[in-house]
Amino acid sequence: MVLRNSGPSPERAAMVRWTARIGAVTAEALAERDSATVASARGRLQAAERAGLLSCSRPLAGRPALYTATPAGLRATELHSLDPCRVTASNAGHAIECATVAVRLQRAYPDHRVMGERELRAEESEHGAALASAVLGMRPDGAPLLHRPDLVLWPTAAGESLPLAVEVELTIKAPRRLRDICRAWARCRCVEGVLYVAAPEVLRPLGRAIEKAQASDRIVVLALDAMAGRDQVPANSTLGSTVPNDA
Repeated sequence: MVLRNSGPSPERAAMVRWTARIGAVTAEALAERDSATVASARGRLQAAERAGLLSCSRPLAGRPALYTATPAGLRATELHSLDPCRVTASNAGHAIECATVAVRLQRAYPDHRVMGERELRAEESEHGAALASAVLGMRPDGAPLLHRPDLVLWPTAAGESLPLAVEVELTIKAPRRLRDICRAWARCRCVEGVLYVAAPEVLRPLGRAIEKAQASDRIVVLALDAMAGRDQVPANSTLGSTVPNDA
């Protein structure tokens, strides 16, 4: 559909901009963010879809639909450096949880801005340096091999501390790779620390990887249930806290 020359309203532009920065969002996440009903949030997303600003896909039966910004939506919100997010059956579950976690983080840390991995990639490309990513090693061409978090919490006040990297871990990685990532985060000095939001089956192997990487002073683990609406997110979590014993 062709966009109107007047462009989107400020409210719609803000919604599309938020969607683009996170990557993909759900009506449920938008409803929680705005303290609205899911039906109302879905209606707003669908209206933006009809205007050509958002695209909707639902690759997983029984799970929420995901909305992403279209090229027209990115142009209308002046996010020219971002590429459209592609949703597939393999990444949809993770995208759904990331959207929920992003909203919970924003509500728990209103003095921070939540950034998605795609926006971080664009920012780091523009600056030519890691801003909130861990260095896993070096590429053959000598460039650093970066591991980017799923989300980043950026302080909005001038002179505040470094950003907080957030990993949403739903599946069990190979022990060596998980340990290498935790070790890279332990060495990373461009972030204040790392918050892992993990599914129940990931807690124990993640705890072992953190222990072997000697990264418990840099990484905090939170169960996914605490971020998905069953419990409240603890505000102002101390980054130096130890990993829960049941991890």
